[in-house]
Amino acid sequence: MKKILFLLLITSITFAQNANRNYLSHTWKNNLLEVKTSDGTYRIKAYSNKIVETSFIPNGEVFNPNSHAVIKTQEKINATVSKTNSSISLVTNNITVVINKSPFRITYSNQGKVLLSEKNGYIKKDSTEILQFNLDNSEMLFGGGARALGMNRRGNRLALYNRAHYGYETRAELMNFCIPLVLSSKLYAVHFDNGAIGHLDLDSKKNNTLEYETISGRKTYQVIVGDTWEDLISNYTDLTGKQPMPARWTLGNFSSRFGYHTQEEVEKTINRFQSDNIPVDAIILDLYWFGKEVKGTMGNLDWDKDQFPNPEKMIADLKAKGVKTVLITEPFILTTSSKWQEAVDKKVLVTDKSGKPATWDFYFGNTSVVDIFNPEGNQWFWNVYKRLINQGVGGMWGDLGEPEVFPSKVFTAAGKADEVHNIYGHHWAKLIADGYQKDFPNQRPFILMRAGYSGSQRFGMMPWSGDVSRSWGGLQSQMEIAMQMGMQGMAYMHSDLGGFAGDYFDNELYLRWLQYGVFNPIFRPHAQEDVASEVAYKDVHTKAKAKKAVELRYQLLPYNYTLAFDNNQIGTPLMRPLFFEEPTNEKLLNEKESYFWGNAFLIKPITKAGVMSTEIYFPKSNNWFDFYTGKKYTAGSTETVAVAETSIPTFVRGGSFVPMIETIQNTSKYSLENFNLHFYFDDSVKTSTGKVYNDNGETPNAFEKGQFEILNFKGNSNGKELIIKLSTTVGKNYITTDKNVSVMVHNIKAKRIFVNGQETVFKTNNETLSIPITWKKGTTPEIKIEY
Repeated sequence: MKKILFLLLITSITFAQNANRNYLSHTWKNNLLEVKTSDGTYRIKAYSNKIVETSFIPNGEVFNPNSHAVIKTQEKINATVSKTNSSISLVTNNITVVINKSPFRITYSNQGKVLLSEKNGYIKKDSTEILQFNLDNSEMLFGGGARALGMNRRGNRLALYNRAHYGYETRAELMNFCIPLVLSSKLYAVHFDNGAIGHLDLDSKKNNTLEYETISGRKTYQVIVGDTWEDLISNYTDLTGKQPMPARWTLGNFSSRFGYHTQEEVEKTINRFQSDNIPVDAIILDLYWFGKEVKGTMGNLDWDKDQFPNPEKMIADLKAKGVKTVLITEPFILTTSSKWQEAVDKKVLVTDKSGKPATWDFYFGNTSVVDIFNPEGNQWFWNVYKRLINQGVGGMWGDLGEPEVFPSKVFTAAGKADEVHNIYGHHWAKLIADGYQKDFPNQRPFILMRAGYSGSQRFGMMPWSGDVSRSWGGLQSQMEIAMQMGMQGMAYMHSDLGGFAGDYFDNELYLRWLQYGVFNPIFRPHAQEDVASEVAYKDVHTKAKAKKAVELRYQLLPYNYTLAFDNNQIGTPLMRPLFFEEPTNEKLLNEKESYFWGNAFLIKPITKAGVMSTEIYFPKSNNWFDFYTGKKYTAGSTETVAVAETSIPTFVRGGSFVPMIETIQNTSKYSLENFNLHFYFDDSVKTSTGKVYNDNGETPNAFEKGQFEILNFKGNSNGKELIIKLSTTVGKNYITTDKNVSVMVHNIKAKRIFVNGQETVFKTNNETLSIPITWKKGTTPEIKIEY
């Protein structure tokens, strides 16, 4: 099979060109620029002013228009093509593509700033096909999927072959999500729109070369630009799809381990959480739900009635307590499983070259895999999920979806194993998302998976970082993995809180990981059962401290749910690198621990034992306030901060609104009829805005259906008085209610307070005001504070 090699040279602009490629002609028709050369045709089109796609089709080949990643259609923009004797230019409001005729070269610029250019363009060699680019030799590179390498990934050669790395710690060169996307510190990205396996070389030879290599497929790439990092990621997720709103319960606490062996154990565990008043929203059942043993039963995909005698009642009883049931599933059907013969008879498995079901050995037994690319296999697998959802199951966990072992000799309906390996998890998530949309259109799916591809976020996939070591080293890599994946559209990347692999017993590590998890997209402790992962099973002292973390997670639900809404609408990650605000600060480009949680919070996880103090840089855009003590830190300063045992360093941006609620047992009790609105006053911030997004937490596309409300907050100060205004945006199909709001204004010494023009008695505690507001629906309360 041919190999394709995309070779991008990161260099300055002047190089020898491909003397063998000659420009022949070009056409501009239906917003498509076709450039014919002596050895093939370029197809160049602008999806928008900030996204341009280029494909090369060698002579004798036919263009393949099918993308597994891209869903965007071309916008109606004012793209123009002009020509001179020496060049052709495709111009949008942002990107300009210049095709130099002789020597042949394609150059991409953003508003006059050169980003990259093809050097030799397409070159066919004995076993490879190559594309070459000239790029800037000073830029830092990000992307390539989930890895633990450091934020700047330049200097690494990355395999593009989704594979689990069991028990990894501080370095993992190959993991479960291999995304063929490179982002540059120059605020552009190149996405290679091809799903087959290969390599991505980020200048490993130190010769200013970025190399993309694959065994087959499309010679298509998109160049994406942005005015800011947020804009760049928004444009990329426009191209590949936005993450749907998750169900609100998925932002709560999960009870999970490997694993619960019996129905009695499941019920006992949830009772333990509730008797200790520890919030919990779901329990996840690992592979014992379908078999007593780890080996030999995978593929049963049905309840082991000896261990779970009445699963429907169990699920219903849990639901009555506000707790969802989530089940693990795998695409592997063992020859010893109860579903083997059915899968063979219905021809839903991958095959060997003779057309018979392909089988091979791996850890769990002798196996095959469901061919989800085969319509019959796809429907057969969905019918399994449909049956479970009808039993009341609230969410699905798809494990081993790399697929974990997938021999090259195997055939699927979409091609050989190596051609579809990296897109298997992607299409598995699509299978479940499509099934929900068809058969359960009023439910938001929960799809927890550890393997995917460019654009998997649009199916609602919740990725996690695999079987991380239960160690300090394992914790140290998690911020980088989550931030990098957020930059690549997968904003819900998270880890097994506390660590998964091993029986390392360290309560300090466990607490620090959970404290970090409060400010994570998903809060899901999970581990091998040698050491309990659940807060409810910890010793009395550890449990009390861990419970505080869980409670804070629930108190922040209004804020976190609003972050989910922003991600859904514009693609902004929940976890954001500090360089988002200071994109030219080279030190921050390498910062892999501190991060922003939304716009309001600055977080510094504690990733080593016995830490009593830590150094923190406070971004220069605002002053910052300690979330727990209220202490002020000056914008742009670097300070040594004391570290408490009960929390990690957490700071709030001056001028931020932070909506919170009191602790609830689970999200079935969630309501905004009573909530606290914290405002972190900073006299240097003259205007502040904030919001809370609210809907029923369940209906898909509630915002688009008009089934929502947005509570808007605005603050204005002039050095003498602060005015806070509250207003509501209500969807046409939403019934809002009156609300009782406790407005908590931090860091202010008030003289007088007026609510809706009436002077009001107020409470103050350590320069924090507490102002009760009865917010009648349809009204716009106003608070004036003289200080």
